[in-house]
Amino acid sequence: MPDDARSPDLVAPPARVALTDAAAALLARLRTTHGELMFHQSGGCCDGSSPMCYPQGDFLTSDADVHLGDLVVDTQAGAAAGTTAGEPFTVPVWMSRAQFEYWQHTHLTIDVVPGRGAGFSVEAPEGVRFLIRSRLLTDDEWEGLSGVRR
Repeated sequence: MPDDARSPDLVAPPARVALTDAAAALLARLRTTHGELMFHQSGGCCDGSSPMCYPQGDFLTSDADVHLGDLVVDTQAGAAAGTTAGEPFTVPVWMSRAQFEYWQHTHLTIDVVPGRGAGFSVEAPEGVRFLIRSRLLTDDEWEGLSGVRR
């Protein structure tokens, strides 16, 4: 059997995070200005519990944070927003470990809405802000994640 062959019983775990088309288009546009990007789901205070978007590495993560997953941004969405289409790129999403204890049973979708976001997030000057939409994980999703190292 080839090394890259997979057992039919192996199934990728469900994603904890997703992205709307509008948020993907904004990320594609922001990447042309700021380079590689990352999210850290804020826990509150001055930024109002928003998903904060930073140039990759501008927010330092540590063992106190949980990597929720990587969003794959299809640059065709960006092309529709006026940027050049290219290869898809990924945007990692992080959350503090303490906050994750409360949110571990939820699936998060990053969306974008009109309004003024936090001053620390790169979309702030655009007249829009990123927003988290959440829902409880289904029993099947939770079961699929239960073996995933958190």
